Amino acid sequence: MDEEQMREAADEKLINDAFQRLLDNYLASRHRKKVDIITKAFNFARQAHKGVRRLSGEPYIMHPIAVAQIACEEVGLGSTSICAALLHDVVEDTDYTTEDIENMFGPKIAQIVDGLTKISGGIFGEQASAQAENFKKLLLTMSDDIRVILIKICDRLHNMRTLESQPANKQYKIAGETLYIYAPLANRLGLYKVKSELENLSFRYEHPEEYASIKSKLASTEASRHELFDQFTNPIEEALKEMGIKYQIKERVKTPYSIWSKMQNKHVTFDEIYDILAVRIIFTPDKREEEINECFNIYVAISKIYKSHPDRLRDWLSHPKANGYQALHVTLMSKQGRWIEVQIRSDRMDEIAEQGFAAHWKYKEGEDAEYSEDENELNEWLRTIKEILDDPQPDAMDFLDAIKLNLFASEIFVFTPKGEIKTMPTGCTALDFAFSIHTFLGSHCIGAKVNHKLVPLSHKLQSGDQVEILTSKSQHIQPSWINFVSTAKAKAKIQAILRRNNREQQKQGEEMFHQFLQKNGIEDSLNAADQLAEFHEVRNREYFFQALAEKTILLGEKDVDELQGKNKSNKGGWRKLVPFLGRGKDSKRRLEDKSQEFFVVTKDFNRKKPIYISDENINQYKFKHCCHPIPGDDILGFIDGKRQIEIHKRDCPIAAKLKASFGNRILDAKWDMQKKLHFDAVIRLEGIDRVGMLLDISKIISSQMNVNIHKLTIASNDGVFDGTVEMRVFDRENVQEIMDKLKTVDGLQEVMQIM
Repeated sequence: MDEEQMREAADEKLINDAFQRLLDNYLASRHRKKVDIITKAFNFARQAHKGVRRLSGEPYIMHPIAVAQIACEEVGLGSTSICAALLHDVVEDTDYTTEDIENMFGPKIAQIVDGLTKISGGIFGEQASAQAENFKKLLLTMSDDIRVILIKICDRLHNMRTLESQPANKQYKIAGETLYIYAPLANRLGLYKVKSELENLSFRYEHPEEYASIKSKLASTEASRHELFDQFTNPIEEALKEMGIKYQIKERVKTPYSIWSKMQNKHVTFDEIYDILAVRIIFTPDKREEEINECFNIYVAISKIYKSHPDRLRDWLSHPKANGYQALHVTLMSKQGRWIEVQIRSDRMDEIAEQGFAAHWKYKEGEDAEYSEDENELNEWLRTIKEILDDPQPDAMDFLDAIKLNLFASEIFVFTPKGEIKTMPTGCTALDFAFSIHTFLGSHCIGAKVNHKLVPLSHKLQSGDQVEILTSKSQHIQPSWINFVSTAKAKAKIQAILRRNNREQQKQGEEMFHQFLQKNGIEDSLNAADQLAEFHEVRNREYFFQALAEKTILLGEKDVDELQGKNKSNKGGWRKLVPFLGRGKDSKRRLEDKSQEFFVVTKDFNRKKPIYISDENINQYKFKHCCHPIPGDDILGFIDGKRQIEIHKRDCPIAAKLKASFGNRILDAKWDMQKKLHFDAVIRLEGIDRVGMLLDISKIISSQMNVNIHKLTIASNDGVFDGTVEMRVFDRENVQEIMDKLKTVDGLQEVMQIM
């Protein structure tokens, strides 16, 4: 047997074993056993993808089998979904059409495959508007059959699990898109396990060092966690046995991504995170209708053993989350003096918590009990999507933001004056609530009564608030309102009304612009307006025209030069470089060196290779002030509209949007600095004031670390002080060393980097 035949035989075995595993899993599920149609779909897909390999080198058919395996085993879907998963790339990658699929497998499978084909290619293509259109398609297909999005999430999970074979710039694009869109989608559909894995895999590729560091710390503290778990749960187990409850107790450990997020958001170290461990009690009730009462009975029993935290009781039993999640969460004080969260749920609740909407099918008669319309929360969600889609032509980035704001937020429950419950996103205001009821109510809102107390429009609502909206016919929408609404509906309505009001101004500004071009003998075109909009750093030409009418932008010689290409291509560069490079001698010298212009990406530029930023070429890149990267930060490059390269931190919120919207323009970027240049960094300090505190702080920074303090601001109030230190450092390591040293100062409670 020659080498080629041996390879074919090995591939054959690999494929057959993977398919057999899928069948075994399917046969062990509660679904009707439609093995024939699954086998038919497998054979058809295998033939269609014959001879094709993935980047990793394995036969392509292994990908559809893996997606079907995830759909079956991890999401709990049945034969229709498994067939659609096996066939999901056939229409896109081969000569077969949706009609062929329909003739062989029927309309339902064909409809799902068609939905998956429409939203392939990682959601997004070349242009931002095309991306928004594709995302609309993705969301619209969900209203036909929720299984389209469930299988798409399974497809993304397998792509993330096999991301290693992709080049780094592709890894950042796919990981960024996953964190921005797919993980929140999975969460919204209640796929908790899938959501956690997507977040962790994205984290692993975007911040490999931090990921490895947290993994090793979790491994080193594992033994002490097990010990704490055993000591804590022993008396609970005895109480549950006495009650005669069928139960199991599981240990839940926070994921590396959620630990890292908490470290970033709360500015704490790994050792300062106390809720790494949680306990889950899962019981099987004798009667389904008794499960809610049983949860409370268990709560009463365990709160006799340990003291519970009064503010941390979370009841999602009577009002489940919008993704179907039900449980009772209580935080108890262990004998070791640690607060530990206990989650109490029935086996049915546990299954829905892990598998979300997909688990609902398990409690209907057989699977392909076709998708029914009784999922009220899901229908609510789809209605919200349609409201967003009704807004005329939102900007692609705004569109993604609106989706994020509305669909992926966690919910609060608010009551109307008549006592009806309305679900609203967390962080919403009285004005959001007004618009959620009626546009007229929102447009004329002057304030609200929350729990019978008068509050302003911007008042943030809490779960359980009762809200009455106050209106006046003389009230009209103000531009500032956009700053204190968070729901997509309110933002869309305010923007639509403001747009209507702004159209007149924009027409006036456009007229002024045409006259300016005419006067200077420049050809009239929309490209000229776009060019000057970018030159003045306004968002688009509509904003540019409005600014002309409002006289916040005045056109002059510099604009003529810009349109005739006489300005240096590094215009505006000094503005961006000053906050980045600081204001020392070396930065002034570099700013005077006009010969070094921004690097421009050409057609033959290899986007798969990393770019290296060195002391010599640093001026060729744009450092945006949104995230202030310094050497040592995990960074990426982004090719902007002028084909110049912006540098962002990988976890910068602007970069998150860029990864999700313009994935093909993302580049891998690395530092190659020799500690010659200084960069600005700002550290925030908080602590208990005492004599000599300032001296101790400046001693560490200036004498021990030999770092130049640029500015020091400290304010003391009632014995507590807070302040900032602006200093000039070489890199991130430098900053970390200073922070570690400052943490040893007596009385300093909080040390965090803010820039």
